[in-house]
Formats: sequence, C-alpha cells, structure tokens
Amino acid sequence: MPTPLSSRPQTFTDPDRNPHGGEADEDARALRDSLGELAQHIEAATRARRGQLGPESVRRSAEALAHCARRHQLHLTGLGSAWHALYEFGVYQRALRELRDALAQWQQALQQRSPSEAERFSTFERQAWRTLGEARLVLDIYMQGDPCMERSAPDTRPAAERPPRAPLLARLRRWWFEGRHP
Repeated sequence: MPTPLSSRPQTFTDPDRNPHGGEADEDARALRDSLGELAQHIEAATRARRGQLGPESVRRSAEALAHCARRHQLHLTGLGSAWHALYEFGVYQRALRELRDALAQWQQALQQRSPSEAERFSTFERQAWRTLGEARLVLDIYMQGDPCMERSAPDTRPAAERPPRAPLLARLRRWWFEGRHP
C-alpha cells in the first residue's frame, strides 16, 4: 500500500516538477539548477546537524551553504527584467536574504557553542522551507506567465481554448492576502 503523502519524509531536494508542463527558457533552467544546488547544500547542512556528525563537520556544511546562498543571490541579480517584474520574485529575494540572516545566526551560535544553537537551527530550517517554497512559486508563475503582464497583451483566444488557471495558485494568493498564514 502506498505511503500517504503526509507521512512520507520530506527533503529539501525533492524534485521540482512543473505542474503545467511548460518548457523552461534558459533563465528558468539556470535558476532551477541554481536552486537545486542551494537545496542540496541545505539538505547537507541539515543532515550534518541532525546526524550529530560533530561541530566541525556541521560548521563546514553551514559554511559551504553560506557560500552557495551568496552565489545564488548573485545569480538572481543577473536574471532578466521579466523575472524582476514579478511581485513574487521580490518576495523570493527577501526570503533568501532572511534565510542568509538565519543561517548567519545559526553559524554564530555554532561557533560560540551557544545554548541557543538548537533554536537558531530550528529558525534556519523553517526559513529554508519557506525560501524554497517561494522559489518554486516564482518558477511556477514565471512558467505560466504573469497575469499582470497578460493584461497589457490580452489573450485573444476564446475562453474555451485558453489553458485553465492553476487552482493552486489562486488558493495560495487567497491564503496569503486573506492573512491565513503563520
């Protein structure tokens, strides 16, 4: 019997599937690759921490993640204007900065062997999930085409011929704007 989705272990490196089946352009593929690398580093750092590999090993993993996050943030600045025009892209950039801040606080706690290290790690881990979720949302919206940009160049096809709107995206926006988030 298949394992229910809610009880399956989640990892930061679960494959990023495009639910709309659209072809990615070069920027989208490059961003997806950069995100994959970031997710792998997050996964390595969290596994090192959870595996009790020793403070030096955890510290090295966190340091490698910090370098990767910095490279990823630089990659974002080089993306084209279509990316920067997306509202969600700015939200993602903010989430990435907050991830880097949470990582720096966790690294500081590791280095000082602070009693707050576990709390800082937990904060970092929550922020990592949020950041990767924001990244997937940005990719999904970019692959669909921004609805705001569609208004300036309306789709003239009859409604029956247009691809359906993503119900998940509508629910996410309603959830966010109605204030039903933690």
